[in-house]
Amino acid sequence: MKNLYLFGTRFAVLLLLTTYCAVSAQNALLNKDEKSYQILYFNPEVFPNIDEIKEPTYTAFFSALSDQLSTSKNSKLLRVDYDIPFDEPEVASIIEFCKNNNAQYAVVPKVKYFKVGFGKYVFSNQVVVSMKIYNAAGELMAESSYDTYRKNGRLLGSAENSIKIGTNGALRNLSKNLRKQNRSTMNASTEFEIFPSEQFSFN
Repeated sequence: MKNLYLFGTRFAVLLLLTTYCAVSAQNALLNKDEKSYQILYFNPEVFPNIDEIKEPTYTAFFSALSDQLSTSKNSKLLRVDYDIPFDEPEVASIIEFCKNNNAQYAVVPKVKYFKVGFGKYVFSNQVVVSMKIYNAAGELMAESSYDTYRKNGRLLGSAENSIKIGTNGALRNLSKNLRKQNRSTMNASTEFEIFPSEQFSFN
């Protein structure tokens, strides 16, 4: 009986050690295979093109990006203080910036303010935030936009808050569009990790 007890104890210890080693090896393999992405974000094109509103717009936009991407372990935000036209992007510049910064992706954004009334441009607090994402070869992968007025019907609140809401919404839509496209072209295990999509609800 004593020998049987010793055998049982030794077997349990051996099983625990084997399980621990297997889990450790699996974790090491997962960490080794985990991909990390560098994503360039250019200054958003601002419409209308008025110098006084550009810097506050940049600040609100990148603040929203930092908040959303801060919890992502797989992607790193790289801000590029350079203007890329949204409608006719300079593909050669995108490729060059990605190469020089060892980035796998680049995002070209735009923030459009609504006009209220006639004549002189009077701003509302609502915006449309649009984004295009390119790979390092300069190929357009997906694009999205988010209209804060149509989505929320909000008339009150600051323009800064609207930019943050619009940025978050555009990121969510961009991530959603990428996942839809990649279902047919990429393995599900590599389905987009470059945006922290687990933070968003797609219901």
